[in-house]
Amino acid sequence: MSGGNGGNGARTRVLIADDQEMVRTGFRLILDSQPDLKVIGEAADGAECVELARRMRPDVCLVDIRMPMLDGLEVTRALAGPGVTDPMRVVVVTTFDQDDYAYTALRNGACGFLLKDAGSTLLIEAVRSAARGDALISPAVTVRLLRQLAGQQPPAAVPHLLSERELDVVRLVAVGRTNQEVCGELYVSLGTVKTHLANIKDKLGVRNRVEIAAWAWETDLVHDRQTPPA
Repeated sequence: MSGGNGGNGARTRVLIADDQEMVRTGFRLILDSQPDLKVIGEAADGAECVELARRMRPDVCLVDIRMPMLDGLEVTRALAGPGVTDPMRVVVVTTFDQDDYAYTALRNGACGFLLKDAGSTLLIEAVRSAARGDALISPAVTVRLLRQLAGQQPPAAVPHLLSERELDVVRLVAVGRTNQEVCGELYVSLGTVKTHLANIKDKLGVRNRVEIAAWAWETDLVHDRQTPPA
């Protein structure tokens, strides 16, 4: 998989794909304002995005759903889907709050799914998370989406390999809490949360926090399924 900045001080290189020039300009201004992020290219349609991504090898591709030529779901499958030899990190951004879009994007290999009204802070964090090889979904769709994923198979037995504190972290991740919010609710440091997440991923054999959350819903660890976090 295409690597991020590797911790060497280099800026994370981002490709933006959206058919609206004003949206691309807005995203560029937001991302280029950060010292660790740099927009290296823009595409106005899906076919151009795939061509630029394969040629420029950005660390993260920020892709709209509805574009000419190829839509964002097709772009995601082409760049990060099953069978791709060297998959890239794709964050899908859309105006449309539809669970089937999020579900298909993640199944096609996306490591993030955001609504365009999520705000600049979440956009920046989604790009940073993708560059780290992690994943982020807009809190507005997280719980609904994971309920849909969990409903496709019967709950699995909860293994005893996770500690009680690790299970606490899993439950909070499953309802869309950020690392900082987990720190506040469990009264632990950010480093401790990151260590727990690394151990959880290793023990469960999953790649990112989305898969941790999906596992939590599948194993019926989440009791409050009604309202996503604010």
